[in-house]
Amino acid sequence: MSAEITVVDESTLSAPDAATLKKVMSHFCTGVAVITAHDGDRPLGFACQSVVSVSLDPAYISFCPAKTSTSWPLLREAGKLCINILAHDQKDVCSNFAVSGGDKFAQIDWSPADNGAPALAGSLARIEATVELEHDAGDHTIVLARISGLTADADGSPLLFFKGGYGGFAG
Repeated sequence: MSAEITVVDESTLSAPDAATLKKVMSHFCTGVAVITAHDGDRPLGFACQSVVSVSLDPAYISFCPAKTSTSWPLLREAGKLCINILAHDQKDVCSNFAVSGGDKFAQIDWSPADNGAPALAGSLARIEATVELEHDAGDHTIVLARISGLTADADGSPLLFFKGGYGGFAG
């Protein structure tokens, strides 16, 4: 049996408008993470929902910060990251890190992970990683980081983002 290959003429395709794309993609439930680093003087971080495991061997993880992020260039320079997977009761933590400026670590309990990046108290899991490369992706950047350490708590449920709101998992 042979497979037939269909060639698509890309000149006939039209890109969806941003509002439609955002509406459709809001139907995909994602977990929520806070990506942190320490520059030697202060802790840094931002909220992110585009985190994905890329490879088991070697162990890689990826995430996609917006090009408008003022935090990402500082974390990139630090190089060593902690990806904190938020628990269902950490919506306030997410809110702290989802805004620009200010002291995002005010009222946040954290301690240094093995690589020095902030590990947030109460997170379900923590993934320590080192930035290896970046790839331009429109209005975002795709970051690939090599995993150097892992920690996961046995109990708890994740903070989820769906259709513009936060919720939990009932399984």
